[in-house]
Amino acid sequence: MNDSVTEPTAGAAFSVVLAGGGTAGHVEPAMAVADALRALHPDIAITALGTARGLETRLVPERGYRLELITPVPLPRKPTGDLVRLPGRVRRAVRQTRAVLDDVDADVVIGFGGYVALPAYLAARGGLRRRRVPVVVHEANASAGIANKVGARSARRVLSAVPDAGLGPAEVVGVPVRESITGLDRRALRAQARAHFGFAEDARVLLVFGGSQGAASINRAVAGAAPALAARGISVLHAHGPKNTLELPARGPGAPPYVAVPYLSRMDLAYAAADLAICRSGAMTVAEVSAVGLPAVYVPLPIGNGEQRLNAMPVVDAGGGLSIPDAGLTPEFVAETVAGLLSDDDRLTAMTTAAALAGHRDAARRVARVALEVAQEARAGGARRPQGQAR
Repeated sequence: MNDSVTEPTAGAAFSVVLAGGGTAGHVEPAMAVADALRALHPDIAITALGTARGLETRLVPERGYRLELITPVPLPRKPTGDLVRLPGRVRRAVRQTRAVLDDVDADVVIGFGGYVALPAYLAARGGLRRRRVPVVVHEANASAGIANKVGARSARRVLSAVPDAGLGPAEVVGVPVRESITGLDRRALRAQARAHFGFAEDARVLLVFGGSQGAASINRAVAGAAPALAARGISVLHAHGPKNTLELPARGPGAPPYVAVPYLSRMDLAYAAADLAICRSGAMTVAEVSAVGLPAVYVPLPIGNGEQRLNAMPVVDAGGGLSIPDAGLTPEFVAETVAGLLSDDDRLTAMTTAAALAGHRDAARRVARVALEVAQEARAGGARRPQGQAR
């Protein structure tokens, strides 16, 4: 891949449309790529597609990017009323997306899956009296969703987090992660991070989280093991979710801190404070945890099509973590296996190294460079609409 992408000598700055609305797993990679694009070309025009009900309504403006809302197109997996309404929603969303592509004079569309990706892929194909906009598809999960499978058929470049994601031949680049995480030096920040949460500088710290809403099964297992963890001298930082509460058994006087919070707004400090994590294995979680070199016990969500288990496997196979089924995460497992791991310095060090090697710190920049290459090739080939052509 060419490492030097330069702006064409004539014409306006590149215009990029990001299609990754809906969940944090789609929005966060899109925003990480947006930041990387802006770092490469400060004058680049970036537009994010989203829906009125997605997290992007908050996250995109907070990051300083333009947001255009279209009709959501959820792809139902079972025969429901949504399936009957799907064709009309698709047509409406495609019309809306075409208007956005024309309005911003898009050079390239980068799709990340989710509710807005399918309309973006279809709109980018062009049609009668409409130009075609080249597409780059990025799949964060180990098992591709329907929207990205459709987009990959006509995409100029197909990128994925792991090999064999179900999109055919794809370039493996990892999951784009924001620079505040990929640039994190856990060792340099450790003392500050532990002081922030009230831990001793030489503490042994277990980080527990289950996504933005928490995970009840993880909460029960770790809380149930609290006395055993305290007896082994292990401190705990536990984000249990804003709608959940923890029932912690009584612990003896002088026990190390068990810090329970609804939500962690400073994940960078949480990662720096921890020696080991217990967490779900969504694509973004695995990407962030491995990018900072934090060993983890991954507990895949027990519903869906099994993609969370697959997401964690490259890191687990590399030696940077363990994977345990949701039903297998019991207080006994935490008290014995997890506590034992936290007491094994040699194994923790080896897992830390393996996790860091398995991570992809440069994924956002790689996706950005691919998109700029595609945009530049399209301009060189005359795909950009001539000035004055009707929209």
